[in-house]
Amino acid sequence: MEKYVVFGGNRLEGTIRVSGSKNASLPILAACLLNGQTNIIHGIPKLRDIMVMQEVLGYLGARVDWDGDAMLIDTERVEPFEISEELMRRMRASNLVLGPLLSRFGKVKVSYPGGCQIGSRPMDLHIKGLQALGAKITEKYGYITAEARELIGTEIHLDMPSVGATENIMMAAVCAKGQTVIRNAAREPEIVDLQNFLNAIGASVKGAGSDMIKINGVKYLNPGRHTVIPDRIEAGTHMIAAAITGGDVQIVNVIPEHLEPVTAKMREAGINIEVGVDSIHVRGGKRPKAVDIKTMPYPGFPTDMQPQMMALMCTAEGTSIITETVFENRYKHVAELRRMGADSRVEGQSAIVKGVERLSGACVEATDLRAGAALVLAALAAENGTVIENIMHIERGYERLDAKYSALGARIIRVHS
Repeated sequence: MEKYVVFGGNRLEGTIRVSGSKNASLPILAACLLNGQTNIIHGIPKLRDIMVMQEVLGYLGARVDWDGDAMLIDTERVEPFEISEELMRRMRASNLVLGPLLSRFGKVKVSYPGGCQIGSRPMDLHIKGLQALGAKITEKYGYITAEARELIGTEIHLDMPSVGATENIMMAAVCAKGQTVIRNAAREPEIVDLQNFLNAIGASVKGAGSDMIKINGVKYLNPGRHTVIPDRIEAGTHMIAAAITGGDVQIVNVIPEHLEPVTAKMREAGINIEVGVDSIHVRGGKRPKAVDIKTMPYPGFPTDMQPQMMALMCTAEGTSIITETVFENRYKHVAELRRMGADSRVEGQSAIVKGVERLSGACVEATDLRAGAALVLAALAAENGTVIENIMHIERGYERLDAKYSALGARIIRVHS
């Protein structure tokens, strides 16, 4: 079992480069199944979740090669095999193969996906969307089977702006007959990036980034080349790392507009932030002020930044109220932060956090991806040493986090026990 040992107290100083977006890469890799040709995707981060998606593609018959940070994906020989439960349960985003395989082959059978246990993330919106396009869906023995002789474009209104459902429906509709309109669609930047890739291979998709997406079905798709957007959640995590250590960090390869909710809250907390064209400069110093946070779908404050922001608020002056509206079980990090001396408690959907002057080192466990990131941030600012176990969760979404922070002056060691 791998773990991090972190000795806190060092200011982070220097420049850090953000990797490509995990949450943009995964649907784009799934979309490569649509055209049965070779696509080249640049900026892919080398993460555990990416490697699982690579295994899924390989299992289906795709040939996947790496060239630096680019992946070459040849899906000509893909066949719609039943995807094993063991493989599907290793990552939530494995469900994104459902739409493209149904579109290309008219039949797909997959197990229910796994992933971080941060709350209910049902497949019902995915299934309703595919049924609206004309698919027959059967759920039995933990598997979902979808069949359709022909997908027909239609209007689909999502009960909530689910990112995964929006992506699956977009990919299924690319070659459907006629026009598909998705209303109450998710608006995340990763949806826009998927649209850009789909259009690069010959699809006709517009409206991503708004709550209505229109897809005009096409008969043929061509090979494509694309560069994924930078990871906004990684960038936000680095911003808090600079602030919580009182550091001075230039974060490069970012799209500042994607980080506006995080930037606004950090400025409200008194953090000095300078925004460039493709960079963000964070200067910590004074103890931050407590601020209240409420997670919302994009463009609201991202749920994937809630644990990291809580780590910062644990050291702030005053009391903050953090309300989680997206995932009902995303407070497992509260107990771990309490081990480090945090004064926090959960009441229903909210966490009450009273800032303390200094956290202390402890042995803690990363219970999910973003909770693990929050513990790393807390450890960077804590007295003495902190041991963070189960870092496999962290490495699902952060590329070489230990090396990146070590280059900024952190004392963080990755060990195998």
